[in-house]
Amino acid sequence: MKGKDYYAILGVGRDAGADELKKAYRKLAMQYHPDRNKGDKAAEERFKQINEAYAVLSDEKKRKEYDTFGAEGFGQRFSQEDIFRGFDFSSIFGGGEGFRGGGFRSQGFGGPGAGFEDLLSQMFAGSGMGGRRHARPSRGQDMEQAVSLGFLEAMKGAALDVQIPDGAGSWEKVTVRIPPGVSSGTRLRVRGKGGHSPSGAERGDLFLVIQVEEHPVFSRSGSDLSCDVLVPVSVMVLGGSADVPILEGVRKVKIAPGTQPGTRIRLKGHGVPSKSGSAGDLYARIQPLFPDKVTDRARQLFSELADQGW
Repeated sequence: MKGKDYYAILGVGRDAGADELKKAYRKLAMQYHPDRNKGDKAAEERFKQINEAYAVLSDEKKRKEYDTFGAEGFGQRFSQEDIFRGFDFSSIFGGGEGFRGGGFRSQGFGGPGAGFEDLLSQMFAGSGMGGRRHARPSRGQDMEQAVSLGFLEAMKGAALDVQIPDGAGSWEKVTVRIPPGVSSGTRLRVRGKGGHSPSGAERGDLFLVIQVEEHPVFSRSGSDLSCDVLVPVSVMVLGGSADVPILEGVRKVKIAPGTQPGTRIRLKGHGVPSKSGSAGDLYARIQPLFPDKVTDRARQLFSELADQGW
């Protein structure tokens, strides 16, 4: 799924400061507030997006993650709960009064007198925004743990056993299914396997930060793979075939006569796999293979070729 462009949603540039963000947010939130757009589902959805965009871009840490990994990468790392956790929308409109000073009372969403936070709590049900009115036991802290994966494990997916503290001075083994095609920097959430709550509430979440080891043959660029394939000079000149390594083993490809060094041959669907079952492409770069030792006969033949301008 394509990530959301939070800057475009708020109508600001990527260098927008805090004051510009707040000004843009206030204007759009007033414009698309449900009390001004009764029964308009499109306006309600726009209102949600505006609040989500501001929750991310007004938070220095979340904004840095968004700018670093891009919209799609950020969406894979942060859930709705992560985005809104700890954010106080009342600070935008002052004193926790939400839109009341502007004549909005959210009668269609929270009953007479419902404030801005009540409205958002209902519109973002389950996002963790509605817990300030009724105090609840504090959940455990989220934990982060770095995990190293072999290149082929990352490409094909794997079941990984991770040791985490169990809160009682010992360790707990958790088996995590790593989806195929993960890349370095990917954060995988394991719900309910983070820190224990001192008040007995639910545990926090565990985030595994993936670091993929390099491979001696394959290199990766997005969803595509590439590798070098050494081919005898005679095959490059006269044509023939060569064995190309792929994730599943080896595939024989045709080498056209007169193939030049650096020529790339595309093997469609043999690149980085994904959870959906599709895969990128593999590009084999053809490089000449020269003999380690030159026999007298070979030297004679190369001399004859040199005489002919080769």
